[in-house]
Amino acid sequence: MRLAEYTDYTLRVLMYCAAHPQELVTIGALAEHHGLSKNHLMKVVNDLARQGLVQTTRGRWGGLRLLKGPADIRIGDVVRASETDFRLVECFDPATNVCTLTPSCRLKHLLHDALQAYFKELDGATLADMMAPVGRDRDRVVKAPMLAGKRSPRPKMAARGG
Repeated sequence: MRLAEYTDYTLRVLMYCAAHPQELVTIGALAEHHGLSKNHLMKVVNDLARQGLVQTTRGRWGGLRLLKGPADIRIGDVVRASETDFRLVECFDPATNVCTLTPSCRLKHLLHDALQAYFKELDGATLADMMAPVGRDRDRVVKAPMLAGKRSPRPKMAARGG
């Protein structure tokens, strides 16, 4: 499964705004920072404003800022609102399904469960989580990579300062 570029840009806009909470962020600054088209970003920003995630101000001193705190913006909600199609296979849409295996196929159920697990992960993350410094996110479990069939040792956690 791959996210559309539109969703990627939407997440980038939100992350940039979260990183600059004291500023009105301009489309020009976003376009320059990410190397994206101003016209494309305007569509993304208008959609985010319509969803109530950002406030936009027109004019010479205008720009945009988050309307909600980063901890109140779930990544899963943003992805659902930005993507247009979550049909992983033809049989997810009964109106267009012509697969002859549908009555006895278990693949649809497996992929449905996988999609639900995907959203469970996204729903468990907020924009604030995406802004946490790398390596300092103690609330999320980091899975150790598998090396030649053996688990690598987990990195030691630094003692919390008080």
